Amino acid sequence: MSEEQKHEETFHKGQHLDEETLFVVSQTFKALSDPTRIRILNFLCTGEHSVNEIAETLNLGQSTVSHQLRFLKNLRLVKYRRAGTTLYYSEDDEHIMNLLKQAIDHAAHH
Repeated sequence: MSEEQKHEETFHKGQHLDEETLFVVSQTFKALSDPTRIRILNFLCTGEHSVNEIAETLNLGQSTVSHQLRFLKNLRLVKYRRAGTTLYYSEDDEHIMNLLKQAIDHAAHH
């Protein structure tokens, strides 16, 4: 049985979600409920970018971008690598990025 089938079966059996799962799911939706974070995640779909590139492209302050990236990194939605003094960020959760893309597609059709 695939992992997806196991999750589906658990849901259909009406089992309650544990507190940790509820917290992680709610934090994930919180991350996706903020327009700035959505813009950053959507931009990271195009590849790896430095904080400066993100700030300049999205017309945001560097401190705003850094703050939002820290939030997203804590949820393991983005990751970074260091090259000298520059941090380069990229997506770190394909499932969430697919969810975001589906939500964007859904909104585009309304």
